[in-house]
Amino acid sequence: MKHTLILLNILLTILWGCDDDKPQATLVLPTDLKVEITLSDENEGQVNVKATAKNVNYYTIIFQDGANTSEIVANTGEASHTYSTSGLYTIVTRAHATSLDYTQREDTIRIYKTPTKNADGVPLHGYNSPLVREGYTLVWNDEFDGSGLDLNNWNFEIGTGNNGWGNNELQYYLKENTSVKNGYLTIEAKQQAVESSLYTSSRLTTQGKKSFQYGRIDIRAAMPKGQGLWPALWMLGDNFATAGWPDCGEIDIMEMVGGTAAGKSDRVTHGTLHWDNNGSYASFGGKTTTTKTNLNEEFHVYSIEWNENTIQWFLDDRHFHTIEISSAAMSEFHQTFFFIINVAVGGRWPGSPDETTRFPQQMHVDYVRVFQ
Repeated sequence: MKHTLILLNILLTILWGCDDDKPQATLVLPTDLKVEITLSDENEGQVNVKATAKNVNYYTIIFQDGANTSEIVANTGEASHTYSTSGLYTIVTRAHATSLDYTQREDTIRIYKTPTKNADGVPLHGYNSPLVREGYTLVWNDEFDGSGLDLNNWNFEIGTGNNGWGNNELQYYLKENTSVKNGYLTIEAKQQAVESSLYTSSRLTTQGKKSFQYGRIDIRAAMPKGQGLWPALWMLGDNFATAGWPDCGEIDIMEMVGGTAAGKSDRVTHGTLHWDNNGSYASFGGKTTTTKTNLNEEFHVYSIEWNENTIQWFLDDRHFHTIEISSAAMSEFHQTFFFIINVAVGGRWPGSPDETTRFPQQMHVDYVRVFQ
């Protein structure tokens, strides 16, 4: 028994000794970590990071941005982030051997974004048109310089029209959604329940107060944005109450059908006529697209030139559509028309808002000018 214990002790000693002699794996941390940071456009706030290192398996790049902090795992060492406000920000770059073992460096950047909107959300930039046009006389304008809507010029239309204003629209129109401040008319669309409607907005007309036949019309405005938003600057014939639609004729100076799905865009301006063509409904329209910004980001001037023979549409004084109106079948367009300004929510054309739509949304109007 004594000999057995001695042999067992020798065997254990040999085994322990062999285990101690095994080479231990050594963790190698990444070295020579280098980070290149570039700004695509400082005012846009987009920052690009490109990291390189030796003995690296992957990278983690952390863009510290308050509640919007973004942590990106990147095998290539490249990542981007867009900052929405000016300030000093820290970017943490990690070159990983494992998830818990890495080499890290921190870089501080400064973002300076030129303000694009004022405290009320009104764009600070955009196209402007002249108050004096050669060959024309300014016959009426509203520059919205007062503290409220001028009821000598405008009416509020309230409610749903009992049928979604003929388009299955979802909003309930209220006067409370309209304000005039610092030279701008603002219509606000809200996610707000009134009666059976889940949204509210405003609809204004000059019916019975201001009507015009022919001339140059300029409206400077900034649009809302998002799926289901349908802002419009348009006109109906003065005989609407008696002749009905489309016999009264409709001139859509501009419409925007918000969203990103097929046929919808926050960058497209539509200009259209609607009329009764010898007993049949008819319409004809054109459109144009802004390439750099959505229509909510800055002001644009939406215009028509209307005479006995044609109606032409312009965006920022750039012509994009024309229709002949001299035929007898288009007699609707040789009478006086009144203005309508509204922001619809939902309807047959735009469809309903979805999870991407952010409320409230605003249309801002700087002026309406009529030249003849």
